[in-house]
Amino acid sequence: MAGRQLASKWLKTEALLSDARIAGYIPRTKAYSAAGLLSMLRSYGNVVIKPVVGGGGYGVIKVFRDARGYGFTYMDSTRVYSDFRSMRQALERVKVRRRYLIQQGISLARIAGRPIDYRVKVVKNNGVWEFRSMVGRLARPGLFVTNLCKGGTMMSCRQGLRHSLPKIKSSAKKAEMRRLTIHCIGIMERRFPGIGELGFDYAVDQSGRIWILEVNTRPQ
Repeated sequence: MAGRQLASKWLKTEALLSDARIAGYIPRTKAYSAAGLLSMLRSYGNVVIKPVVGGGGYGVIKVFRDARGYGFTYMDSTRVYSDFRSMRQALERVKVRRRYLIQQGISLARIAGRPIDYRVKVVKNNGVWEFRSMVGRLARPGLFVTNLCKGGTMMSCRQGLRHSLPKIKSSAKKAEMRRLTIHCIGIMERRFPGIGELGFDYAVDQSGRIWILEVNTRPQ
């Protein structure tokens, strides 16, 4: 059960939401349901749905509402429907057979039209947490998921920040990610004793605001 708990995006999100200093960095998140999806689309215009258990961008779908109606993007394919019911019926055929959650869509900063996010990996070594890497992950052209296993390009965190948000001080954003990571390590250790490595996925939106997309307990 402990391994299953650690694999659950839902339980890890709940742990972070329990801390008032961190809650504002978490995109709005709900368990997947038709009613929940419709209300989130009405609130945010676009959302991401992802399996509660799973990684590597597997099963992640972007769902949106715009002037054309309702639609979704899976990998490099986008479908649009005139009404919510038709869209949801098609979506159910595309989803993998797992429990899903719905997350508020974040307008990621981009480089040449390609979205970028960041992975910060930390490892516990002789009782002390160490930063192992802070990297940018630039989506493959045509995709919205940035995972390297889906063809994303890795670059340094600073390089990613500088090229995607040239008017914002990259060193300040990088320092903010480090502070958030250190604070979140404490939350995760209290909730899940015995963890030895963590991978934090951060988004920086087009206004320069940082968001915590998810925490991985077995980061690739």
